[in-house]
Amino acid sequence: MRYDVAAEEKNRRPLDAFFKPRTVVVIGASNTPGSVGHAIFWNLISNPFGGTVYAVNPKRHNVLGILAYPSVKALPEPIDLAMIVTPADTVPDVLDECIAVKVRGAIIISAGFSETGEAGRALEAQIREKARLGGIRIIGPNSLGLMNPQSGLNAAYAAQIAPKGSVGFISQSGALAAAVLDWSAEVNVGFSAFVSFGSMVDVGWSEVISYLGNDPNTRSIVVYMQSIGDARSFLSAAREVALSKPIIVLRAGETEKGAWIAEQTPYFSEPDQCSDEVISAAFRRSGVLRVYDMESLFSMAEVLGKQPRPRGPRLAILSNSAGPNILATDSLLKSGGELSTLSKHTMEELNALLPSYWNKDNPMDILADANDERYGESAEIVARDENTDGLLVILTPQVLSEPTKTAERLSTINFRGKPVLASWMGGAKVAEGDAILNEHNIPTLAYPDTAAKVFAAMWRYSYNIRGIYETPVLLPGNHVDPQQYKEAEEIIQTALTHQQPLLSEVASKRLLSSYGLPVIQTYTAHSEEEAVHLAEKLGYPVVLKLNYTPMSHTYSSSSAHMNLATPDAVRNAYRRLRETALEGLIPDDLQAITVRPMLLDEGYRIILGSMIDPQFGPVLFFGSGGPLGEVIRDRALALPPLNSTLARRLMEQTRCYNALCGRAGGRPADLAQLEQFLVRFSQLLVEQPWIREIDINPLLATHERLVILDARMLLHAPDTSPEQFPKLAIRPYPTEYTFPHTLKNGENLVLRAIRPEDEAMMVEFHQTLSDDTVYFRYMTRQNLDERIKHERLTRICFIDYDRQIGIVAEYTDPKTGAPRLLGVARLVRLFDESEAEFALVVSDPVQGQGLGEALLSTLIRIAKAEKLNRITGSILPDNRAMLQLCHKLGFTLEKPVGGEVIAVYSCTP
Repeated sequence: MRYDVAAEEKNRRPLDAFFKPRTVVVIGASNTPGSVGHAIFWNLISNPFGGTVYAVNPKRHNVLGILAYPSVKALPEPIDLAMIVTPADTVPDVLDECIAVKVRGAIIISAGFSETGEAGRALEAQIREKARLGGIRIIGPNSLGLMNPQSGLNAAYAAQIAPKGSVGFISQSGALAAAVLDWSAEVNVGFSAFVSFGSMVDVGWSEVISYLGNDPNTRSIVVYMQSIGDARSFLSAAREVALSKPIIVLRAGETEKGAWIAEQTPYFSEPDQCSDEVISAAFRRSGVLRVYDMESLFSMAEVLGKQPRPRGPRLAILSNSAGPNILATDSLLKSGGELSTLSKHTMEELNALLPSYWNKDNPMDILADANDERYGESAEIVARDENTDGLLVILTPQVLSEPTKTAERLSTINFRGKPVLASWMGGAKVAEGDAILNEHNIPTLAYPDTAAKVFAAMWRYSYNIRGIYETPVLLPGNHVDPQQYKEAEEIIQTALTHQQPLLSEVASKRLLSSYGLPVIQTYTAHSEEEAVHLAEKLGYPVVLKLNYTPMSHTYSSSSAHMNLATPDAVRNAYRRLRETALEGLIPDDLQAITVRPMLLDEGYRIILGSMIDPQFGPVLFFGSGGPLGEVIRDRALALPPLNSTLARRLMEQTRCYNALCGRAGGRPADLAQLEQFLVRFSQLLVEQPWIREIDINPLLATHERLVILDARMLLHAPDTSPEQFPKLAIRPYPTEYTFPHTLKNGENLVLRAIRPEDEAMMVEFHQTLSDDTVYFRYMTRQNLDERIKHERLTRICFIDYDRQIGIVAEYTDPKTGAPRLLGVARLVRLFDESEAEFALVVSDPVQGQGLGEALLSTLIRIAKAEKLNRITGSILPDNRAMLQLCHKLGFTLEKPVGGEVIAVYSCTP
């Protein structure tokens, strides 16, 4: 398609001003050697990037022999990127000048902001506000700058430009970025982009990650992080990009002391406070691979950039020496990987190939005299083994070793889509072999234990991605009955009205029960005799507790009397609990004593609860409960909302999961029911924002049932305004975008947001589309097999509702009750988040029934609700029905020369 200059300008992405500037100005350019203004200007003019560089210095006529201008306003043409190196107190005025002449982006290298105290923080606040109101994007302050090695752009305060490669590197610390730059030259790591953020007053993680995610030169993204900023936008961007490009993060502040030091840096602000445990859970949820040292940061980027993700944790290890095999095995198992069990057929082939005295097991010692052919044939045999998910080949330089020839032989093998790593141990003797392997995208690591650890990390990354995009089960009864939802609201409002944010045990259990969560029958007694009466009604033995006890997230029996088997035991327990209540000055109306059955069931005690993280909002946790849980401290965290797959992933993170599966010798718990429980629990957290904390301990899980034995709940303070509620880190399913619709033929449909569980129906839907319908929707001919691949449907069904909204038209057959999809429409936000693209397709059997108009009208309605400025769509000129529909609904139709028609709808008056 041919566009004129105006059209090209319109289609430039917002961050192109930083990564692909056509004009750059250095404000504060200097002739003084050693100064920042001198270094930045020299880096730009000495590394041709295809653009024009200007200098602004009101005190000089030229800088380094190039004409200097007194101000930005005096420059002869529009500017894409301004590099600001003037003193901190001058930066707001400099930005005003840039905004006045419509400079697109600015990198503030200057220091002297939040790290200097209150005055510096005030300057940062001014800059942030100017960026918001002035239409200019800002990186920094305190930034080292930015490089695009692909074009030769060196807009950074650094001694040299980064080497060209495929790693996108983003760092919050300029000093660390400079160190990485020096180190990269030694280890031959190349970059597609190199960005130092500094204080992140404007441009942040999400925008640069999204930009690099769409950059064809970037194969992996590496991040050094001290604070996360906007948690929801980071997770949203990372989740979308991680499916196609690995994102590896090294976050500082893992330990308590490290976190305290991080809080003293200029990049830290109060909203950045969050638990490192929560950060790890958030990374897992978004498909980010977290590493804990600099070496792993870049080795993982290299490996994941060159090799496919493993389909499982099973590694085969092949070596010419037993010692490295042992080291690799220990490292693999400690890191969460597994040794593959070689199949009978594989063992037969290896026995036929290798000397009779080989060790006949994995890891495989193919002996010290192994030449290149023995290595090659052994590796080919193992690569065919269905029980193996990856291969590590180790070579030690022995008398008969052939490092170079063996490397050449390995580079010819078809590993059948499985990752292969190599460890050529030694220095100069193996250097040529190392180079050959790397040339053929087989990563080499100096030590076998490091290589095994890297494979385990690859599997962890693959496992996390699979958890996000694995089709979940649509659980039965997943929706709360409106009457039950109303009951939950009433319980909360009653507590708030009475200024009692800490709910009693009975009220907490009633609220949980309103969401379909099974609770043990619990009554309140206000006298000894009433307690005895209730105990006899329930049946001995029973448990007596205070109805009102503090939140603790720990198991405690101090306020409970267990296993009461006689009326006298109940009376004594009641009296003692009343004394405790009076001593604790518990409000009179909450001094009741609860009575419930004492369950003697064999089963598993689980703790489940929620808390508020300052950065990520509501977080739920799951783990070993009861008194044993306090000893082993076994729990895992997750961000709501959950689906069945994510619920199972949460359980799998804990040590108690093996017991729940029955692997400890007991009967397994009903895991499917437990999944449903967790999904319902997360739904409660999403839909009831007044809830601050929940503590369920224990939840009894047996082979037959689940039941909550004890629960407490804490609400936000009654004077909290809805605007103060912690924001969910992941936008939940948008139930507000559910609308009834009736076709012209009288059939009733529901228009609703798409969900991951729709994948199977999407396959059936595509079977109803004709070739012409497919062509008009996708503007190319696509066969059915291609359209219904899981990898493709994940992009359609597994969406982030912050980035796109998909709407499906669901019809339920009144005779069979079977649902099916009749139409699909979607809005996808563009790089400028105030704009989105739309697309829709309707099943051939119902075309002409008004469904297309209903879907497009719904998209317009949603676009306005999402506060978009406009929506656009590309339409083939032959698609007259779609063109007529757009014209009818108020779209403007634009036709670039030689291309499809662009339909534009303005959402603003």
